[in-house]
Parts: sequence; C-alpha cells; structure tokens
Amino acid sequence: MNLIREKSAHESAGARLPGPPEPPAPHGPPEPPTGTGRRVGSALPGLLTAAGGPRYAVALVVDAVGGGLLRPFLLLYGVGVLHLGAGAAGLALSAGMVAGLVAVPLTGRWIDRGARTLPAAVTLVLRAVGALVLLLTDGLSGFTAAAVLFGVGSQSWPTTHAAVVSTLTEGRLRDAALAAGRSLRNAGMGVGALLATLAVSGGAGAIRLLAGVTCAAWLVAAVLVGSLRVRAPRQERQEHPADPRERSEPLRRITLLSLANAPYAFCFDVLEVALPALLVLRLHASPAWSSGIFVGNTVLVIALQLALVLRLADRSRRAVLAASGAVLAVSYLAFWAVGSLGGLPGTAGIAVVSVLYTLGEILYTGSGTALVASVAPPHLLGRALARWEVSSGVGRAAAPAVLTALLAAGPGALWLPLAAATALGALAVLRLGPAR
Repeated sequence: MNLIREKSAHESAGARLPGPPEPPAPHGPPEPPTGTGRRVGSALPGLLTAAGGPRYAVALVVDAVGGGLLRPFLLLYGVGVLHLGAGAAGLALSAGMVAGLVAVPLTGRWIDRGARTLPAAVTLVLRAVGALVLLLTDGLSGFTAAAVLFGVGSQSWPTTHAAVVSTLTEGRLRDAALAAGRSLRNAGMGVGALLATLAVSGGAGAIRLLAGVTCAAWLVAAVLVGSLRVRAPRQERQEHPADPRERSEPLRRITLLSLANAPYAFCFDVLEVALPALLVLRLHASPAWSSGIFVGNTVLVIALQLALVLRLADRSRRAVLAASGAVLAVSYLAFWAVGSLGGLPGTAGIAVVSVLYTLGEILYTGSGTALVASVAPPHLLGRALARWEVSSGVGRAAAPAVLTALLAAGPGALWLPLAAATALGALAVLRLGPAR
C-alpha cells in the first residue's frame, strides 16, 4: 500500500472528528479538537481507522478477543490439560516474560530500520505459533516454548503498534488514535475473557478448543496487518544528525523518563494483585468484591480513556503524565486510610477509592506512550518506544513479588512506599520529561 496515499486518507478521517477544527500542525495532519468528550462515540470509528485503515482496526479487534480467550487461562492450560505442577507452569510463564523483555530492544532496532507493519504482523504470528505449540505439546518443554513465543509476541506488540500509529498519524490525532486502540483492546479482551470463562466449564477439551480458536484468530490478524505493507518514509530512515550529541540527547531524555516510569507501572498489579489480597486476606471480604472492582475498572477504562484524551488535548502531555502519578499516589494513601476502617466500611471504601485509582491509570496510559512518541526523533522511534515498554515490563514483572512481600508486612508497609515512589516518579517526570 502506498504510504503517502494512505496517510492522506487518514488525515481526512482526522479532519472529520466532531467539534470546531483547530489549525493544522505545520507538517502534519490536523489534530482532534478539544472538548469532544460528549461525542466520543461519533469520533471512535474515525480514530480506529486513522492508523492502518479498516483492516488494521479489524486486526486489533481479532487480536484483543483472541488474547482475552487464552491469556488468562495459560496457567490453567498447563495445570489442567498438560498436568504440570503449578510451580513449574508458573516458572515457564515467567521465562516467557523475561524472553519477551529481552526481545523488545531488538524489535525497536528493527523498527528503526524502517519496518512498521511487518514487526507487528510477526508478533501476531509468534503468538499464533505459540497457541499451536500448546495444542501439539504434552510436556513442560513444549509449554515453556509456547510461553516464550507468547512472551516475545505479547511484549513486543505495544512497541510495534505504537510505531505503526506514529507513522500514519501525528500530533494529537496520534494520541487519540492510541487511546481509541487501548479502549478497543480492553473491550475485546474483556469479551474474550468472558467467552473463555463460559467455555472452560467444558473441561480440557474446551480449553484445547480455546487454544485452537486463538491460534486462528491471531493468524487472521497477522494476515490483515501484514497486508498493509507500511514502512517508514525514506527521509525518516535517512535522518541522522551529524552531531553525536544531537543523536544521543533525545534518547537520554527518554531513558530518564522511562526510569521515572518504573513505579507507575506497579499500578496495574495493584488492581490485579494487591487489592484482591488486601480484600480477601486482610479485610476477609468476599472475592466478589475484587471481581466487581476489576469489572468496574475495565468499564471505566473503556468508557473514559478516549474521552479524557480528547478533553485534555490542550494540556501538556508531560503535565498529564505527572498528574497521573499524583492521582495514583493519592489513591494509594486513600486505600491505606479506608482499609484501616476494617470490615464492610473498609471494603466499601476501597471500592470507592478504586474509581480515583482508575482515573489515575487512565491518565497514565493516555499520556505516557503518547509523550514518548511525540519527542522521539523519527529515526529513533523504535528504540525510544522500546525503552519505555521495557521500563513498564520490568515494573510489571517485579510488581507481584514486591507488592505481596510489602503487604505481608502490613498495609502501611505497602501503601506508603508505593505512594512515595509514584510521587517521586511524578516529580521526576515534571523535572526531566520533555515539555510536550
């Protein structure tokens, strides 16, 4: 597909967003207007096709639903279908995550050579092959190989997706397209997980069927993405400043920003690990409370992610990212305060505070990748995005062990250090982050 022709079509789609248009950027497509939160539904179709067109949007849906079908049940597959020990299956999944983190910088360098949709398609093929290996294996070695394929494909996907969107859109249109993709992915994974929850009651045969369906879904998505054949424009691939300091300074700033990002990344496991453990083990609440908070978080992310990105389009991305850290830190202190009430008041209080926490999460995911993409030089886009994703991945990999260890020492030992680390990360973003 001709990149210039496709990008022109996407600029037209961006111009059809609702609300009064703003002046276009000097060298890019028009940015989405501010104050469009009330009409997000009408903007969503245009934003989903703003980068990659309908085929890419369909691939995002297929990938998200496929991931929701299988990802939450990989451990169950190893234990229930392959009859592995829970410890051995968990180690295999951890090995896959580590392999994925190691592969992300390599993916970034591949992107910097000009590739765009090909790396994205390869991440989907790797996951499809991983699902196929699950179907063919009957032991730990095969399960580990599948986990590595899943890990490499899953960990590299955010970098490749952001690179595709950044190549075909610019400015605030890119931010909105990234947000729309995140909302769609959350919705698709939620649907897939719901379908899988209903299917696993059928036993090992149903779980194998899930693996087969997921394999087919990821192959379809890979074909759709690969058919776009988008590469970086030639001038971007050849853009290398003569001064070594000009080449290194942007990556140095992004590296500092990525280090500040590490405590932010713990927020995802607060929802999935810390809150369930606190509710069940400390407050002796029903597990239904954890499930309800998780569902509520998912619904709010789907409903508000794009609306907030559009609403805050006239604000600095750095300011929004720093504000997200402040909101998360306040929510952690609030979790500590309401949890000390104990019993039903403490449980209900945690459910209420989870709304504030979700707002911080939405602001974080809506501004972090967008900020990195906005300041990365075109010829270093892959490496910049990879460094950001590695910092997120390392934080997420460390979070379960760190959070559970701190909670074992007491709620104060969990929430106070977490709030302090996130607040320091927010201050570092304000001081060191690029002013975009």
